[in-house]
Amino acid sequence: MNVLVVEDDEVSRRILRRSLSRLGYTVSQASDGAEAWALLQRESIRIVVSDWTMPQMDGLALCRLVRERTDGNYTYFILLTGHQGDEDYREAMAAGADDFLTKPVDREELQIRLLVARRILKFTTQVRQLKTLLPICIYCKKIRDDHDYWEKMETYIHEHTGTDFSHSICPDCYEKVALPEMEAEVREVVAKSTQQEKT
Repeated sequence: MNVLVVEDDEVSRRILRRSLSRLGYTVSQASDGAEAWALLQRESIRIVVSDWTMPQMDGLALCRLVRERTDGNYTYFILLTGHQGDEDYREAMAAGADDFLTKPVDREELQIRLLVARRILKFTTQVRQLKTLLPICIYCKKIRDDHDYWEKMETYIHEHTGTDFSHSICPDCYEKVALPEMEAEVREVVAKSTQQEKT
């Protein structure tokens, strides 16, 4: 997975890049928010690790631009900060930051935050896939999964989102299907009863 490091301090940027490379990530780099934004327009990057305070465009402004995008996949945004106040955190959360790391960055803490990021990105991808077209049988309404296996719609959605279902009947189906079936069943019972009385 490609991670974009946005840091104006060259030494800090190199340390972050080295740490991420050792953790197995592909690393892109930018020295400020403006350069990072231009890079995000060209490349598909799912995780951004950005310093808060930078020249030209800071981390918050970059985060706001990322959140304004409506195209493409969700981008997980980790903000690097020396700020400690609650007001700063509230401002960053309002801008759309997903997580925070205090500078200087601890490698183990960075690894943990990235594992969380990957887990969340995997979930958002699954939700996005559910919103696209699903192959569904026109007769039994089963859904075909990625392994060409047909399973009940309820099972498929539960496995991909954890959603459980309770079944009911909508008003239209009650009038068009359920009520006629019940009336037919009553008529059948009455007919059998009448037949028995005659014999």
